[in-house]
Amino acid sequence: MNLAYRDIRHNLGRFLLTCFGLSLLLGVVLSMIGIYRGLVDDALTLVRTPAVDVWVVESGTRGPFAESSRIPGDTREAIARLQGVSAAGSVTYQSVEAPLAGKKLRLYVVGYEPGRPGGPDQIVAGRPIGRSHYEMIADKRAGLLLGDRLALGRNYFTVVGLTDGQVSSGGDPVIYITLLDSQELQFELAPPAARREIARGTGQGTTDTINAVVARVSPNASAESIAEAARRWKHLSAMTQIGQETILTRSVVERARKQIGLFTALLLIVSAVIIALILYTMTMDKLREIATLKLIGAPDRTIIWLILQQALAMGVIGFGFGALLITSIKDYFPRRVLLQPEDGIALAAAVILVCIASSALGVRLALKVDPATALGG
Repeated sequence: MNLAYRDIRHNLGRFLLTCFGLSLLLGVVLSMIGIYRGLVDDALTLVRTPAVDVWVVESGTRGPFAESSRIPGDTREAIARLQGVSAAGSVTYQSVEAPLAGKKLRLYVVGYEPGRPGGPDQIVAGRPIGRSHYEMIADKRAGLLLGDRLALGRNYFTVVGLTDGQVSSGGDPVIYITLLDSQELQFELAPPAARREIARGTGQGTTDTINAVVARVSPNASAESIAEAARRWKHLSAMTQIGQETILTRSVVERARKQIGLFTALLLIVSAVIIALILYTMTMDKLREIATLKLIGAPDRTIIWLILQQALAMGVIGFGFGALLITSIKDYFPRRVLLQPEDGIALAAAVILVCIASSALGVRLALKVDPATALGG
């Protein structure tokens, strides 16, 4: 006879309600892990898209994503002449807000030189940029369609291509425009400011400024040696692709990782407390039955297995429903929720350990029951 099954059937409503509440908690835990994975994946998307080996930025900075970087536009020619560099391209990065259907659409604008490194790795619909001005490639998350026109600054851009999965570390959809258009958008002064600078005698200044130079190296060349060669110019700093990814994961998303990890640990502790309290209550409700079992000679392991089975059933059912719930609604989250099988397996193992530990309180109470209690009035 399976005592755990018969006891659960006797209190089925309370048991299912407990499993439902636990599934919500474990679903939140799983979603927090998926949100962190999504944060890391989003942060590394723009870095990995150009498929380059070296990043050259302003001296004293750690790249265009971690902090501001401005270097002269002719830096690309200097980097391209380094021995071992097979291709180099100038890029700019900036966040903008553009009006769309009466609302503000927040975008991350990447300016690149068509035909050089820095542009999108694939286009899922439409075509690449074919003109030097006023064409753009947008990510699907922006909600734009082929042929749509969007105002950026003082000019209108036509969507000629679409990408998928291109977002910034902040979750904003990415759009690609030519380097000339991005420089005008980022560095050109507005007419009132330009007139003021002319009146001061400083002129309008130059827009031939970029945020970084990205370079690919030849198969027989070392990315670190090329980065070291670029650092010899005192106004430049350089890092390899691995170094740039490390900076992003350690600086841009490090605080989010710690915060999400803390919330995950707290939710697991809350789940353990809930399981322990429910098991303790369920054990108290059947103290006389447990005493009767002892009186007729049932061994302690039978009673321990009864409580442990109930704890494991709550954990497995709660985790299963929680995982099913998050898998069904993850696409409706404002940020990407990236669920990986290894994370689910690790959480399932943690839930089993939590259930075993939580059953200790009920087991302790059950083992202390005096068999003579069964003969009481």
